[in-house]
Amino acid sequence: MNAIITATELASELAGPEAPLLLDVRYQLGGPPGRPVYEAGHLPGAVYVDLESELAGPPGATGRHPLPDLAVFTAAMRAAGVGAGRPVVTYDGGQGWAAARAWWLLRWAGHPDVRVLDGGVAAWQASGGAMSIDKVTPQPGDFTPAPGAMPLLTADDAAALARRGVLLDARAGERYRGETEPIDPVAGHIPGAVSAPTTENVAAGGTVFRPAAELVERFTALGVTAGTEVGVYCGSGVSAAQQVLALAVAGVPAALYVGSWSEWCADPSRPIATGPQPG
Repeated sequence: MNAIITATELASELAGPEAPLLLDVRYQLGGPPGRPVYEAGHLPGAVYVDLESELAGPPGATGRHPLPDLAVFTAAMRAAGVGAGRPVVTYDGGQGWAAARAWWLLRWAGHPDVRVLDGGVAAWQASGGAMSIDKVTPQPGDFTPAPGAMPLLTADDAAALARRGVLLDARAGERYRGETEPIDPVAGHIPGAVSAPTTENVAAGGTVFRPAAELVERFTALGVTAGTEVGVYCGSGVSAAQQVLALAVAGVPAALYVGSWSEWCADPSRPIATGPQPG
């Protein structure tokens, strides 16, 4: 099963007998809440899911967007209509970060059929897809989580993987190099990690993923070859989920370090590298 779906493919499936459930996960770091944007217009039938309260736990020592409490996540997914027998498609404003976080969490929790709308709302509208302001009240789902279906890294796991495999840092290059840090208290990267900004996973000037063959070339150039163990982190485990998704499109399984840099740099005993090299 492909991890992404095009707007044209989604329109066809929505018109068919087994339409997927749509989850609207629009979110902007430090920006306005996503629900008003959803209420102003969403894909027909889509249910809004809040990243901060339903796809992440409270910020703290384990990062700015740690894993949500499993009971909270389960209740949110059931309320949205998620069930094991129905496919799910997640989407956001186009960046793919929030939609990928929802995709990853559902896959990690054992849902067998989850995809991300490639290009999000922008791609949907560009293809002629309609938007709706109708209130959506889904039938409750029977989603039962079975955590562990996707690999998950702790801080110690990430440090070890950087030594034996390839640990990709999905943040902007200047944050990796330690030149600036607009969010977290310390700049730099995990020693051994390779800089791999998420912006290079999408087509130039857009939000749609590059073709799978191009993504294979990108990750190969970063050291990801056959049999390589791969992990990904970012600032708080959101944009890194988009990188895990891009790797899935390229046919490469990868583990996610959810705590990411916000957890790593919170412990002064952990080493920090700066500059353009892994260190």
